[in-house]
Amino acid sequence: MTEATLPDGQSQLSLGTAAARNLATTTKSVPQMQEITSRHLLRVLPWVEAIGGVYRVNRRLTYAVGDGRVTFTSTGADIRVIPGELAELPPLHGFDDADALAAMSGLFTQREFQPGEVIVSAGRPRNEVVLIAHGKVSKVVPGAYDNEAALGVLADGDYLGEQVLLGREGPWDFTAKAVTAGTVLVMPAEAFRQLLEREPALREHLEREASGPERAQNTYGEAAIALAAGHVGEAVLPGTFVDYELKPREYELSVAQTILRVHTRVADLYNEPMNQIEQQLRLTIEALRERQEDELVNNRDFGLLHNADLKQRIHTRTGPPTPDDLDELLAKVWKDPAVILAHPKAIAAFARECNSRGLYPQAVEVLGQSVPAWRGIPVLPCNKIPVSDRGVTSIMAMRVGEASQGVIGLHRTGLPDEYQPGLSVRFMGINDQAVINYLVTTYYSAAVMVPDALGILESVEIG
Repeated sequence: MTEATLPDGQSQLSLGTAAARNLATTTKSVPQMQEITSRHLLRVLPWVEAIGGVYRVNRRLTYAVGDGRVTFTSTGADIRVIPGELAELPPLHGFDDADALAAMSGLFTQREFQPGEVIVSAGRPRNEVVLIAHGKVSKVVPGAYDNEAALGVLADGDYLGEQVLLGREGPWDFTAKAVTAGTVLVMPAEAFRQLLEREPALREHLEREASGPERAQNTYGEAAIALAAGHVGEAVLPGTFVDYELKPREYELSVAQTILRVHTRVADLYNEPMNQIEQQLRLTIEALRERQEDELVNNRDFGLLHNADLKQRIHTRTGPPTPDDLDELLAKVWKDPAVILAHPKAIAAFARECNSRGLYPQAVEVLGQSVPAWRGIPVLPCNKIPVSDRGVTSIMAMRVGEASQGVIGLHRTGLPDEYQPGLSVRFMGINDQAVINYLVTTYYSAAVMVPDALGILESVEIG
């Protein structure tokens, strides 16, 4: 037997490690996958069975008031309002005369504003309709002790002075002050009155809105329930009933599916020490669960970011998420808030704001982990909440549970070939290329029982 020579010229006297590894069984891990996250949303949502694949949310009758947001188009620096979007203004809700709306959209003129600029001033005549195309505007009123009190922040798509459409041109009862630079579209009341003389259909619609009977409703817009309290003697008690929505929303279960393929040669020859099919299936299910959480957040039909009521959406006061912003968010979900979900970068931005103020949020234990909290409500990371190219994201706060009229997850268990609750793995056979096929399926959705169960803090800057 010849002696091997080492790189330094010396003779090798024993078996080398490279050759020895050919006879050794290595210690190895199961396949790793960087896409796997904590998936806190899937873990904190209470899951409810949706028999028949549909879940219907019955609510008390709520009057629709057209409180949506106005959308704009831009060509270079020129911004215009989409005519049909003007029907989002409460007085124009339900009005669909395209020609009249197009004529009205032409009355708006573009105006730029700078930070700190006053757009409308309290006490001045309310003689124009203002649409906020871009930027942030703070509504303030004189406070009780010679300081300003903030009423809220308006941003893209919001509006001011819609009462002018009904001929109510009293004084402004607040001051609108620019927080950032931006753009508004303004329509003078005089120009609108001239339009009404040329558009009889629009005039008749607004006259009906102005003279219509006041519909009894509570502070949430629900049909009021007549009650009597504090009376003495034999007062006549009011009669009442609880009215329901005639067309309640129904949530159909969505589906996520894939076909897992494993060659029989791999399953036959390379199943030691780890079962190849089990490992392939494990990683496939992890990817499917990640997609499921992403859909629960971002799906345009049932995703939480798109199903939050517009009245439950607020904007940050300055940009970064401050303690004041999270307090205002919790005020939107003040009935037993359970959890706050935010992108990890948004949580880091909130921590920076707390550090700059000398605040150190406490930690709470959730599912065996210590997580940061605000006002005792856990703040959980969720990387499925998108971050825009401009570094802007959203933060969600929610109440959960069917009994609490909160947010719930929907699924269906007891499926044929069920591998996990609500997830099935069906053998589809072996094709003529000796490839084994498995159909992996999960059904899911999410429902918001009442609007105030979910609040969104928008325009959150993470830079």
